[in-house]
This record gives sequence, C-alpha cells and structure tokens, in this order.
Amino acid sequence: MTDDDGERRERLRRWRLVLGGPAEEALGKAEGRDGQMDAAMAALYDGAGDEDGEQRSKRSAGLGSSAPRVARWLGDIREYFPSTVVQVMQQDAIERLDLHRLLMEPEMLQAVEPDVHLVGTLLSLNRVMPDETKEAARQVVRTVVDDLEKRIEQKTRAAVTGALNRASRINRPRHADIDWDRTIRANLKHYQPEHRTVIPERLVGYGRRTSAVQRDVILCVDQSGSMASSVVFSGVFAAVLASMRSLRTSLVVFDTSVVDLTEQLNDPVEVLFGTQLGGGTDINRAIAYSQQLITRPRDSIFVLISDLYEGGVREQMLRRVAEMTAAGVQVVVLLALSDEGAPAYDHENAAALAALGVPAFACTPDAFPDLMAAAIQRRDLKSFAERFANR
Repeated sequence: MTDDDGERRERLRRWRLVLGGPAEEALGKAEGRDGQMDAAMAALYDGAGDEDGEQRSKRSAGLGSSAPRVARWLGDIREYFPSTVVQVMQQDAIERLDLHRLLMEPEMLQAVEPDVHLVGTLLSLNRVMPDETKEAARQVVRTVVDDLEKRIEQKTRAAVTGALNRASRINRPRHADIDWDRTIRANLKHYQPEHRTVIPERLVGYGRRTSAVQRDVILCVDQSGSMASSVVFSGVFAAVLASMRSLRTSLVVFDTSVVDLTEQLNDPVEVLFGTQLGGGTDINRAIAYSQQLITRPRDSIFVLISDLYEGGVREQMLRRVAEMTAAGVQVVVLLALSDEGAPAYDHENAAALAALGVPAFACTPDAFPDLMAAAIQRRDLKSFAERFANR
C-alpha cells in the first residue's frame, strides 16, 4: 500500500467517524476501537432530535435516563477521547439530554471529567441536591478550583505586586530606596562625557515596604444563569486577591438580592457554594450595596461582572456608576470573565457606560491579572476593550 493509499484510508476513516451511521453504506462499518468511539458519539448525538423533533438516526439507542448506562458512557468517552473533547461531550449531554437530575447521584459525579462548565451546572443544582450527593459535588468543585488556582495565582500575584510597586514609586526617595536602574534610565540625557558618568537630576525609587492596604478591590458578580463560568472564575480570583495583604478584597454576588461573600474568601469552594445561579438581575441594588463598601474612592477599584441585562432601575444604576467615577473610583465592567468570549449582553447599557468613560468588554482569565494591574495604575482601559472587541 502506498503512502497516498494510507492517507486516503485515514481520511475516509475520519469522515466515517464524523458523519456517523448515515455514512455506513458509503464508507463502511466502523469496527474495533473506531466502532466503540462511534457508538459513544451516536449515543449522544444520533439520539437527539432535530429542529422538527424528528430522530436523525434510527440506529441510536441513546442514553435515556438510566444512571448506570450514563455512568458507563461517561467512562467510555474518557477512555476514547482527550479530556478537552470529553468536557465538550459532557456539556452537550447535559444540555441535549437533560441530565441534571442524574448529576445529583454520587456515582455519576465520580464518573465525570471535572471542568468549569460542570461546576457551573452543579452550583445551579446546589439548592436541590440531596445531602448524600453534596460531598461528591464538593470534591468535583475542589478539583476544578485547585487547578484554576494553580493556573492563575502566580501570574496574578506578580502582576498586582508589580503594579502596586510602580504605583508607589516616589521621586524623592531615601538613599536606601533608590531604584538605580530606573534612575539611570531616566537620566541618560544628562550623561557627562568629560566625567564619563550620569548626573541624575531626578531620582526614582520606591516607597518603603509596608504591610498597609494600598488598594480596595470590590468584585460585584452577576449570578444569573448565563454567567455561570464567570461566577466560577470570579470566585477563584477573589480568593487569590484576598490572600494579598496589600489589597482589601470584597466579593459581592447578586441576582435580585445581594449577598456579601467576603468572609468566605479564605476558601473558594465555600464561596462558590454560597452562590445561587439563576434568577433575575438587579444591578442597581448590587451597586448601591457596593458603594457602602467604598471608603477611599481614589484607592478603590470596582469591578462589575455582568451581561448588563438590568431588571432594576436603569437610570439609578447609571447614575451610581457616574457618581463612583466622579469620586475617583476606578470602575471596570466585564461582560464575562471566562474563556468563552463575549456573551449576549445589553448593548444599550454597554454604550451608556462607555459614554461615562467606562468601557464594557469580555475578558479572559489569562488577561485578568494584567487588567487588574492596569486598573491599579489607573491606566486607560480602552485598549483592553479594543483588544477583546476584535476577538
């Protein structure tokens, strides 16, 4: 068999797996491991109805509502597919086959591949989950939270600490506090060739190290159902920021009511289980509560994470944002804090905020530390908005 024949057979094999049962007559039957992979995909995708409610394939047995069958299927897909694909298939199964009820059974939670989407689903079921399942659910959430903390903690600490240090730089430092590298760079134009040295006219240094709180950060997070992934990332970021002594971090979550989870920030799992995904949205009420937490406006950063669909009083919401910016608060509005890009959002409210000098944009978790650093230094955030608008 030539190389061209081998490539052709591989292409046909892949097309057969992509197209499923309907391609069996033209491309042949999938056998061996391919047959098992085909069966796992058929159980999920061939059994779902199309827009007209008709079955797309008569050969599919589907997953139905049998917990043992679904548990075996979850084990199969973990064996045949990489974890990134498994996570997509799990999410599709939850949405297409209404597996929410089965996720309240401990044996099901032991079979799943933990990921952010699954955590969001479990949090939405938290209030109706039986006690015997909650511990298994906590273990799933703990696994995802630990992975996220490893991913974001080091970069967040480095970015925030660097920004705080730069923000505290002074131009009349004591000798021990002079940053000689930056001082030389700032005074190169004063180089004296005859003396072969730089005579600095301006000294650059850092203020003395202090354990005092330098910035107050308030994360105000919309916990409506569409914001599930953002709630998960926000909870973990809030816990990381709260562990930094130079910041005073508060976490407020809201729907039509407001809950302050600041006291639980030492354990992000407890934070997430303190949320209640779903329900309406009253952004104005959440901002009103957050305003009470601001005692040093020019040293405060207010981060609103919401799709901006306001169920409260819109005019008051916009007026409160204007009041905060006028007082010197650095206001940041994120339409999402997740890897999924910009969600559906209220364009009218986003435009109204932009008119107040507060651009609203979606932000990925990897970019959030840099965003916080920019906010600490009070840099113009429009560049972030433009950067993510082009994604």
